[in-house]
Amino acid sequence: MALHLSQRLKTAIAEIEPRLRNIAEHEADLRPGEGAGWNRKQELGHLIDSATNNRVRFLFAALNGSYTAPTYDGNGWVALGGYSDASWADLVELWMLLNMALARAIERIPNESLSAQCTIGQNEPVTLAYLIEDYIRHMSLHLERIAAQT
Repeated sequence: MALHLSQRLKTAIAEIEPRLRNIAEHEADLRPGEGAGWNRKQELGHLIDSATNNRVRFLFAALNGSYTAPTYDGNGWVALGGYSDASWADLVELWMLLNMALARAIERIPNESLSAQCTIGQNEPVTLAYLIEDYIRHMSLHLERIAAQT
């Protein structure tokens, strides 16, 4: 199961990375819709923050048999991350490298550890397997939105 989850993440990276690299720098600065919300750089920055936070969650749960921690302030992390001031190419590279490292870690999680209970914030406990699947879904939704913006 862990190998399958890792492969799903690697496949998602391989499918979207070329599309991200084809986005021009000036397009990465644009916000979707009518001005509100994150621009592409900030949204990809959010995914960088998500990869960072979820790496800790996944590894703690796998090693300790459970994980409990607060949620993180997505808007605050994006604001402090300064993603709008970074180059698009650097952000894409960082996102890709973090997620490839995360995929390598996931494939090494023993299958029996995937049932570890994880509680994030006030949410009901979920298994580590569910948390990994949810991470991949969350990432994919954001990436499709980033790649679809014009």
